Amino acid sequence: MAYWLMKSEPDAYSIDDLERDGREMWDGIRNYQARNMMRDEMRVGDKVFFYHSNCKEPGIVGIMKVAGKPYADPTQFDPDSKYYDPKSSEEDPRWILVDVEFVRKLSRPITLAELKAQSGLDGMVLLRRGNRLSIMPVENKHWDLILGLE
Repeated sequence: MAYWLMKSEPDAYSIDDLERDGREMWDGIRNYQARNMMRDEMRVGDKVFFYHSNCKEPGIVGIMKVAGKPYADPTQFDPDSKYYDPKSSEEDPRWILVDVEFVRKLSRPITLAELKAQSGLDGMVLLRRGNRLSIMPVENKHWDLILGLE
């Protein structure tokens, strides 16, 4: 099993939304590196930190799991979607997604500031300067340390 962190702006889709929905496709990813991770590296059952980004207090707020094999993101084919990609086709889709399933909310959010203060998280992709990826791997040791902060 691998571990991941996936970001979402809570105004767009929050941990509360996922708790309500139970399972959801993680759509709208338009970065090739993030797409490749979903397509080539994520496996059903992998655990994922749900991270609220671009908000007053960014941080890890819950846990979800990869709930399905990768498949074409249907929003790329919908001209009414903000994620529409006219260069993509159903025969040769450019964008891939996975379904995720709610596992639980953390007992409290673990803020970005708190994560940055942990010396044991040195090297974590999330904490690297200039990192803007919405999906990233999490090392096992970092996963365990972060859960220990809860």
